[in-house]
Amino acid sequence: MHTIAAIATPPGQGGIAVIRLSGPDCRAIASRVFRPASGRRLEDAKGYTALFGHFVRDGRVCDEVVALVFRAPHSYTGEDVVELSCHGGAAAPAALLQACIENGAAPAGPGEFTRRAFENGRISLTQAEAVMDLIGATGRQGAAAAAAALEGALARRIGRLRDSLTALAGHLAAWVDFPEEDVPELEDAALDSTLAAAEAELQSMIDGYGAGAVLRRGVDTAIVGSPNVGKSTLLNLLSGFERAIVTSIAGTTRDVVEQQVQLGGVRLNLFDTAGLRDTADIVEAEGIRRSYAQLERAGLVLAVFDASRPVCPEDLALGERCKGRPSLAILNKTDLPRQFDADAVRPFFTDIIEISARDTQFLPAVTTAIEKILGVCDIDPDAGMLASQRQLDAAVRAVSAVRDARAARMGGFDLDAVGVCVDDALHALYQLTGEEAPAAVIDEVFSTFCVGK
Repeated sequence: MHTIAAIATPPGQGGIAVIRLSGPDCRAIASRVFRPASGRRLEDAKGYTALFGHFVRDGRVCDEVVALVFRAPHSYTGEDVVELSCHGGAAAPAALLQACIENGAAPAGPGEFTRRAFENGRISLTQAEAVMDLIGATGRQGAAAAAAALEGALARRIGRLRDSLTALAGHLAAWVDFPEEDVPELEDAALDSTLAAAEAELQSMIDGYGAGAVLRRGVDTAIVGSPNVGKSTLLNLLSGFERAIVTSIAGTTRDVVEQQVQLGGVRLNLFDTAGLRDTADIVEAEGIRRSYAQLERAGLVLAVFDASRPVCPEDLALGERCKGRPSLAILNKTDLPRQFDADAVRPFFTDIIEISARDTQFLPAVTTAIEKILGVCDIDPDAGMLASQRQLDAAVRAVSAVRDARAARMGGFDLDAVGVCVDDALHALYQLTGEEAPAAVIDEVFSTFCVGK
């Protein structure tokens, strides 16, 4: 296999940049661009060795460099690896990478280092996917979930399921294929108990996918309501600064205002929208159209109502649009005399709270309500959660096959039919961990990676 090289750190100004090389010739290539200050030969360095020296090109010293040497199989990729750390910025890392390529390295493709780790048996496909989740994590819980997956929490959870179903499949196959060996037939109660436990575990993983996705990637959140109910004030409360202009003039917000915030353990991609009302103003009307479009796309809706005025038809119409969606009704302006009947809109929303968006003491209540709606309050990030649509699809196929196995036995089919369904479930689990995933699926997974990882 050829030796690859890439810059493994983000572009831009920084203290250091790392050029990573992996493959059989990485030490020889690195020795052509790196001169150790001690006079030691990089080719002779043992694994887990650091050498200080200089990047030398055409006989000229270009930069100070630290070389880290890793010997196969004890490296990230499972191959010989050298990491050259130079000063950050644009020029020095680019020159060092180019020198490595000129001396025999091939430019690494997206995710090629992690793909080699997968292909060399260092990590499973679920662990490989966790690498990018950890890189992209913006919140503490999301990072914890990705770190747990990287350490193999999901792979171990799937492994226990697979071991249980493999033992069952082996027993079924032995009973069907070798009747002369007096293999004991499985009691229906024991068979159903094993399948029921597998079904429950798989369904638990599937049920936790939505909350896990919120932890890792955040959720698009639309702030909607009539003019002057306090939508922009709420945006400012959640943002922690005056992100949006707040006035008493209806129609101040005419377009969608975007802001990312970290609320508790969840990242919200907030969209403050134009006030919903009938208007002859062409510009404002376009803003309102965009407001409704944002509501339709949002994974969470924060519907703001003015608690100091009675419920109006527009409030009920907004409630109808929010019905069936993850949504929080926020009765704002509780510092004023109350006139709003909360029961009139309660049936439309997942939850309802009362606040004054001008008062920061209400922020914890909003945070708690949102985390409750999104299902992240009691989630255990260390449990091993499904992390991608690919994994979810495989888990859904597996649980469907397990249910078919239970139904086949209860429907009077013989154990041979049950065994076929159990084999289908195992095939889906092997695809989930990557052991039987088609090449096209593996290509798709690693195509989403950044170069250098």
